[in-house]
Amino acid sequence: MTIAELEYEEHYVVSGDIKIIERFWKVPLDYEQTGEGCEKIQLFGRTAVPVAKEKDNLPTIVYLQGGPGFECSPPRSHPLTSFVHEKGYQILYLDQRGTGLSSPISADTVFQKGDKISQQARWLSLFRADNIVRDCEAVRKSLFGSKEKDEDKKWSLVGQSFGGFAAVHYLSSHPEGLREVFTTGGLPPLVDHPDEVYKALYEKVKERNEAYYKKYPQDIKRVRDILKHLKENKVILPNGGHLTPRRFLQLGLAFGGTGGLDGIHIIVLRAASELEYTSTLSYKLLQNIEQDQSFDGNLIYAILHESIYCQQAPSVWSANRLIRSHEDYFDYETLIEKPDNNPVYFTGEMVYPWMFTDYAELRKLKPVAEHIAQIGDWPRLYDLEKLKKNTVPISSAIYIEDMYVSFDLSRETAKAIGNHKVFITSTMMHDAVRTKCTEVMGELFRLSKRVES
Repeated sequence: MTIAELEYEEHYVVSGDIKIIERFWKVPLDYEQTGEGCEKIQLFGRTAVPVAKEKDNLPTIVYLQGGPGFECSPPRSHPLTSFVHEKGYQILYLDQRGTGLSSPISADTVFQKGDKISQQARWLSLFRADNIVRDCEAVRKSLFGSKEKDEDKKWSLVGQSFGGFAAVHYLSSHPEGLREVFTTGGLPPLVDHPDEVYKALYEKVKERNEAYYKKYPQDIKRVRDILKHLKENKVILPNGGHLTPRRFLQLGLAFGGTGGLDGIHIIVLRAASELEYTSTLSYKLLQNIEQDQSFDGNLIYAILHESIYCQQAPSVWSANRLIRSHEDYFDYETLIEKPDNNPVYFTGEMVYPWMFTDYAELRKLKPVAEHIAQIGDWPRLYDLEKLKKNTVPISSAIYIEDMYVSFDLSRETAKAIGNHKVFITSTMMHDAVRTKCTEVMGELFRLSKRVES
C-alpha cells in the first residue's frame, strides 16, 4: 500500500468565504518500483472549504481535469466550487502528474531522463491515467487513511472529459476508494486502439464545419485566402513556431466548445481584413493564435494524446492515417486550387506528426513522439468484468453534440458499467461543467439519488 508523503501545506482565505488548503506530496514515479531510492515526483492539490463549514468534516469531492495534460484552475475561478459547497462538500483540485505544480513536463525535463529516446519514452509513458489514479489513491490514503470508519475513508469524483476517462479507470482498478462518481463529457470508449475513435470524431468535426460555414458563409473565401497566404509566405509566431496552413486549420479544435464557431470567425475576419489592407498578419493576431493553441505549454496533450485510447496496441499516428479517408474535406492543398466556393474544413482535437515540426516546443521532442507512436505494450486501462459488476454509483452527462468524445461510443460505455445513470442532452456543449455548471451538475446530483420519477 503506497501512501503519499505530505511535504508541505499552507492555508489562506479567499474572498472571505472560501478557505484554501494547498498541499504538496511526494509519490513514486513508477508504482512498480517503490523500494528505497526509487524516483519520486511531486503532486500538488488545492482543497477549497466553505469557511462557514470548515469544522463540519465535510465529505470530499476530487475534480479530475480534462486533457490529458492540463492543470486545474484556481478554485475560485471554477463554478463547480460554489456548486459542491452548496451541496455540502469540500472540493480538492488535484493537478495530475506532469501538469501545473505536479512535476510539470517540459522538453528540458524529458531530456534529463537520459540520452536515449527509449529512456525518455519510457519515462513519459508513466504519465497516463493508470498512474494518475494510483496517485489519487496514494493521496486519499494520506488524507483519510487514519479514519476509523471505512465509509469516511472514501471520496467522490467529478471527471470532466479526460478526467472522466481516469474516473472510469478508477472504478475499474480501485473502486474501494470511491463513494460516488460523476462524469461530464467523459465516458471513455472501451476500445483497444484509437482508430475507431477517430472514425467517429472526424464525422462530428465535419458536422461542426458545416455548421460554421452555414453560419458564416463569407468565411469560405476568407479561409481560403488566409491559407493561400500561409502557403506562399513563411509566418513565424512569437515563440518561434510556424503558422502553416495546416496549423491554422487546427484552430477548429475550438468548434466543440460553447461559442467556438463565433470565436473562430473573429480570428478569420481579422486575419482576412489584415491581409486585405496590409498584406501581412499583425503581431497581436499571431499572439492570439499562439495562445489559442496550447500544445507547446501542455506537452502531454500532444505527445500522449493518442495513447489514452491504447490498450496493448500502438497508435501509429491514428488521426493522421484516418484523415486520408476525408481528403475531400481536409486536404487544403488540393482544395485551395478549386473555385472559391469550395470550403476547406478545419480539423478538431487530433494530433498529427507534423505538429512536432510546426510547434516550437514540440519540435524538440519529435524523435520521442515518433517512438511513443510505435509503443504496443500499453497496459490495459479497463477491466470490463469489473465495470459490469460495478456497485459505486456513477452518474454521467453525455452530450449529443460533443466533438471531442463520441456520443455513440459514450452510450456503449454507459451500458457496460453497472449502477450507472445517464443524462443525455443536445442543448449543452462539451464545456458545460463550466458554462452551464448548475444545470448539468444539478441533473447529475438528481440522478445520483437514484430516485425514480
